[in-house]
Amino acid sequence: TSHTNSCMRQQFSTELNVRISQFAANFVKNFRSYMGNDDRVPDLSIHSFGYMYLADTDGFADVLRTNQKVQLAAGAATQLLSPDDIAARYPFYNVDDIKLGSINLVDEGYWEGSTVFDWWRRQARERGVEYVTNDVVAINRDSTGTRIDSVTLASGEVVSCGQLVNASGPRAARTAAMAGIDVPVEPRKRFSWLFRAEQPLDRDLPLTIDPSGVHVRESGGGTYQCGGHIAHDPAVDFDDFAMDQAFWEDHVWPVLAHRIPQFEAIRVQSEWAGHYAMNTFDHNAIIGPHHDVQNFFFLNGFSGHGLQQSPAMGRGTAEILTYGAYRSLDLTPFHYDRIIEGRPIVEDAVI
Repeated sequence: TSHTNSCMRQQFSTELNVRISQFAANFVKNFRSYMGNDDRVPDLSIHSFGYMYLADTDGFADVLRTNQKVQLAAGAATQLLSPDDIAARYPFYNVDDIKLGSINLVDEGYWEGSTVFDWWRRQARERGVEYVTNDVVAINRDSTGTRIDSVTLASGEVVSCGQLVNASGPRAARTAAMAGIDVPVEPRKRFSWLFRAEQPLDRDLPLTIDPSGVHVRESGGGTYQCGGHIAHDPAVDFDDFAMDQAFWEDHVWPVLAHRIPQFEAIRVQSEWAGHYAMNTFDHNAIIGPHHDVQNFFFLNGFSGHGLQQSPAMGRGTAEILTYGAYRSLDLTPFHYDRIIEGRPIVEDAVI
């Protein structure tokens, strides 16, 4: 979480993903209320600089137009911008090769994800939740094979469980395999850089998704955060966080300098690699119960959307565990059974 982009957007191609992000925005803006009006909880806000999708082909421009219709119907405030519109609002962009832009300046941008997670953990502990630092080495089914009755830890301790939620990020497939279950989630490496510009921009930089796949955003104080991944995007080892300097020198920096000429002169402040928990089936979350193992629940495969989707997905999972049904937003389309039945939810707006 500390190395995430910590941003949220409503520019998705599926209505349910838009709704999920809208709840995230509501949750962040009313964080103290959702946390029981605890006076210790800080007020949070969203720095709504927006996401700027840039299309350099007629085909992707048509995708942005189609997506905007979905987003507007769901209540988002997405605007389509011609190259002249973009240049007028954000004169630092080079738009010579751009055909269309898409941006939403309402509840779309940066938020303090680390603060949210810190308070979730803090209040959970205060309410009796025990955090155990250990490794699960086995997940054990009961005699019928239809329920998980315990997990075995590396320490040798066996912990009984009434319900089990697989929320193990990029390791989701390894965790599920211990229960004899398949889930199509792999760790995919994503690189990030924080840099300072010799000539900072004169206004906020939206989280810009260049047609090349490189993305960059405002980070405050004359600094900017960018990221991307190599074209060949293989699964990696769970402990592989090595950087690729050639990727920065040969691809990322040239893309930045082309799109925003002021980024010709920049100095990298820090860099890191992280892992997407990539759902290789359709790049969308996998949640809900297993079809045969009744008390095994998924919270996996967010494919880079995990932080912004965590409020809605966490609420939905809590509803299923507590009531056996959703009481707010129906998340059934993201259930695991779509994997078994071969029903992908195609999301066109994946970064």
